[in-house]
Amino acid sequence: MKSLLVPCDFSPESREAYQFALQLAARTQGLVHVLKAVDLPVMYESALGAAPFYFDPTLIKELKDDAKAQFEKMKAEFPTEVKTEFFVQEGPVTPTIRQFIKEHSIDLVVMGTRGATGLEEYLIGSNTEKVVRFSPVPVFAIRRAPKLDSIKNIVFPTTFETSDQLVREVRGLQEFFQAKLHLLMINTPYNMERRADEPDRLKAFAEKHGLSNFTINTRDEFRESSAIMNFAVEINADMIAMGTHGRRGLSHLFSGSIAEKVVNHTDCPIWTLSLHA
Repeated sequence: MKSLLVPCDFSPESREAYQFALQLAARTQGLVHVLKAVDLPVMYESALGAAPFYFDPTLIKELKDDAKAQFEKMKAEFPTEVKTEFFVQEGPVTPTIRQFIKEHSIDLVVMGTRGATGLEEYLIGSNTEKVVRFSPVPVFAIRRAPKLDSIKNIVFPTTFETSDQLVREVRGLQEFFQAKLHLLMINTPYNMERRADEPDRLKAFAEKHGLSNFTINTRDEFRESSAIMNFAVEINADMIAMGTHGRRGLSHLFSGSIAEKVVNHTDCPIWTLSLHA
């Protein structure tokens, strides 16, 4: 967590993400990149049919100057010795963030979220959800920034087939926060694998991956996302760490993403790693 990216529109949620990123960077002696993506829609002159009309360069400059002024104001509000750099780039938010990650060797994205409900959740979603699905590096989704020292209990939804990479990353998170890990196995009507030896298999799974300071938990629930959120409330979790498969197109429309649903409806920080980014 040495090179952090905070996509920022200066909303209350993105300001919370900025504060959390500053804490992470202070502990790791890292660098915080703050990115404002200016997404300018293309308009069309009705008299000319399909001829595109782009915004005047003067307007674009004013938007960039305003973003810089907002960053300086935010920076003054949260003084820190952490090194920060501010960037303004034109383009659609999610592709701009993905490109920035590659160009600046980002290893963690910290992004504010206010969630989504109803048709917005299923048809549009938020920029944070899209980044969660498609980011090539881990993403922290933040609604309210906690103090780092307050993160003591991390929920880790898992299966016996969970990838080695994901387990390694979560183990690193646990060590970073010096927290207890709560392994959670969920059985649903579509994935019912209840067996008497399930806790023993989970324990063997944890030992295989070198995990320590953990609890083993199983839940029967209709939906995985509901089980994760209910369990997090039950144990008063400080963070949830999980993988996402980054579904696209019709698969995403009809099946959705468990990680997205958790991001949409949970207040505690959510750490995600896309397994197919």
